[in-house]
Amino acid sequence: MSVFPFSSKLPVSHPGPPPTQADVVVIGAGIIGVMTAWYLARRGFSVVICEKGRVAAEQSSRNWGWIRQQGRDPHELPIMMEATRLWPELEAECGEDIGYRRCGVLYLAGSESEMAAYEHWLETAQAHDLETRLVGRAEIARMMPQAAALWKGGLHTPGDACAEPWLAVPALARAAARRGVPIVENCAVRGLDLRAGRVAAVVTEQGRIACDHVVLAGGAWSALFLRNLGVMLPQLSVLATAAATAALPRVFDGAAAEARFALRRRQDGGYTIAPGGVHDLLLGPDAFRHFTRYMPQLRSDPLATRLKPFAPRGYPDGWRTPRGWNLDARSPFEDMRVLNPDPNRRSLARIVERFAEVFPTLGRPGLRMAWGGMIDTMPDLLPVIDRVHQVPGLVVATGMSGHGFGIGPAIGRVVAEMVAGNPVGHDLHRFRLSRFFDGSRIVPSPAI
Repeated sequence: MSVFPFSSKLPVSHPGPPPTQADVVVIGAGIIGVMTAWYLARRGFSVVICEKGRVAAEQSSRNWGWIRQQGRDPHELPIMMEATRLWPELEAECGEDIGYRRCGVLYLAGSESEMAAYEHWLETAQAHDLETRLVGRAEIARMMPQAAALWKGGLHTPGDACAEPWLAVPALARAAARRGVPIVENCAVRGLDLRAGRVAAVVTEQGRIACDHVVLAGGAWSALFLRNLGVMLPQLSVLATAAATAALPRVFDGAAAEARFALRRRQDGGYTIAPGGVHDLLLGPDAFRHFTRYMPQLRSDPLATRLKPFAPRGYPDGWRTPRGWNLDARSPFEDMRVLNPDPNRRSLARIVERFAEVFPTLGRPGLRMAWGGMIDTMPDLLPVIDRVHQVPGLVVATGMSGHGFGIGPAIGRVVAEMVAGNPVGHDLHRFRLSRFFDGSRIVPSPAI
């Protein structure tokens, strides 16, 4: 079994150098950053992407590859539905194979309470004219004839899709570069140069880039970057584990999940498998600092989060990671180019066993590779998409809480319109940064 292919040791594909000025600097070359730059360039802005490590080397290539409308928060669903429309357009414009296909998403219920939750979510689907339906045991048996598990039923959205993450985001970045967007890897942004309180430039390890606007799409690193500016963002990152099996007979052609594991048919004939919604929280100073804000989430799903004693050295919430630094000195972003956590080996063993239980004719699948990824999450499991009012000219798009890959194209378009000062086409009130500080009650997303 091999390790995940993306790391800071990979050759640089976009060496730069960075320009000395641009209209907009985007920090981070994950799916959100790449798509924001894509749509800004379409609107005639000069835009550059600065990436401390490699394009899509963190969570944008380590996710399950689902492009899922099913089960979304009602405030997020309209943006996700737009993203679902954008993905096939992007594939055509990209001109490269990104593994995109409509495959459907199937949720499987092991209890009556899970079925009740699916039935309740149908109200959200119907309110947005999304084709989603409940399915019973007989239909699941037709869809997954080799499955031995006796689920109560499920929820199916046939229009949902998937793509191969470590193909898709680098391909979209290359397409953006061909359209004139400079992308500079190994170019950490240390901070912002402010004049009269507003953005005048970014200061990178390779020099200063004058600009009027900055978009922070730094994923798990966003809170650390903002803290050095004196801006508080109660974001944490959790470790998710996944693996790719060797090629297997077709047991289900789409993406499916139950309480104990999830799977998606991959382009290479294997499956991406993962332990459902379970993840590990690596404890650090921010985890303790924001503990009370995360209590509603922990109470609503106490078995989803496993606490680990400490965040490793150099991680965004590591105990020795600096929370402040000078812009003329090396920053934490240069010390940890790519977050490349080890997967949870116990989780891997459990999902392999569960796969064998569900598909006994196949048995324990061989694994081609396994990996961990750090998911940037928020107390209510919803992103922050907002202007940072303390720093005019700065927009933040982060905390996608595991949804960033699928929704990324639409978030990129929304953020581009926000920077341009145009109507964004969606109600973003639920995603404002101030919700964590204005006395609003923290309510975890009711998504399933």
